Amino acid sequence: MNHCATLNSKEDLIMKKIYALGLAVSLVILTATSICFAANYDYKTMTPEIEQALKNRQARYHQLQSLKQEGVIGEDNRGYVTDLKNNAAAATLATDENRDRRVLYEALAEQNALGSTGLLEIQRAFAEVQREKAGPGDMVQSSSGDWQKK
Repeated sequence: MNHCATLNSKEDLIMKKIYALGLAVSLVILTATSICFAANYDYKTMTPEIEQALKNRQARYHQLQSLKQEGVIGEDNRGYVTDLKNNAAAATLATDENRDRRVLYEALAEQNALGSTGLLEIQRAFAEVQREKAGPGDMVQSSSGDWQKK
């Protein structure tokens, strides 16, 4: 193995660890920023489904970010991503990402006994966090439903 390949592998591992930490921080921010919640909520039990959803999201992170920067995928106001250009590959990626996000949202709502409105509150809070985190030029949907470049 040459030196460059080792560096790229190490850099990739570091980036994955940074992303995992960032995801964990995002989930903490998600729970802390929602004014509807009286306390911070988190995962009480790290189930295999939650672990898999987090791994899946990490694996597609760079591809998703690239499509966001191209304006092909946007963050909607319900905490999910949307294919904005009727692109088959983007639609598949969005479906996979949204499935994993839903697993995480439902787990937060269930494990924190948030009741019938908990899932909606989590989705709204995550959408707000994603809008704030969006990069310049990324497409985001406002709470009123309008799409705009950040």
